Amino acid sequence: MIIARKFLVRNGQVGTYHVMSRCVRRAFLCGQDPYTAQNYEHRKEWIKKRLKFLASLFSLEVCGYAVMSNHVHLMLRMRPDHAEKWDREEIALRWWKLFPKQRNKDGSPAEPKDYELDQVLLDPKTGQPDGRLNLLRKRLSSMSWFMRCFSENIARRANREDECTRRFWQGRFKCTELLDQAAVLSCLAYIDLNPIHAG
Repeated sequence: MIIARKFLVRNGQVGTYHVMSRCVRRAFLCGQDPYTAQNYEHRKEWIKKRLKFLASLFSLEVCGYAVMSNHVHLMLRMRPDHAEKWDREEIALRWWKLFPKQRNKDGSPAEPKDYELDQVLLDPKTGQPDGRLNLLRKRLSSMSWFMRCFSENIARRANREDECTRRFWQGRFKCTELLDQAAVLSCLAYIDLNPIHAG
């Protein structure tokens, strides 16, 4: 039975979660594909860099991760309390870096002007200057938005490399809250040992 994410994730509260996302269509996330003999090991670096980038912008900590041949395991500690301390400029700049309106030649987000940061927070419906401030603060504290920004980026790159346009990830990501220290340690051991068990 599918349970709505709002019942699995306590938004607005500090919590630690085991998150897993799997590929579809017998797609290879990384490693050597035995059917095509193509090596996708370089995708581990994509994932590592993307996680580091997103962790620098979102109000969370990536406590551990494992990249397997067709799925990825993450341990995320959600820290909405950090986002509560961010001022309007901090929120606007973080959102700009996630969804820049302009990029440098190397693809990195261009340095925004003050008026561009103001536009990030402007509510397009009401015209209120800081109308999106609380919305963006919540999104920067959201596991779903983090996974969206992670999954879309990796899927686009993998599909471009595979020369296809179909889905890359299998449905929604799975998540389980780790309610005590024993669960956190057990999950960390599971994530760290998963590549060894898989061979």
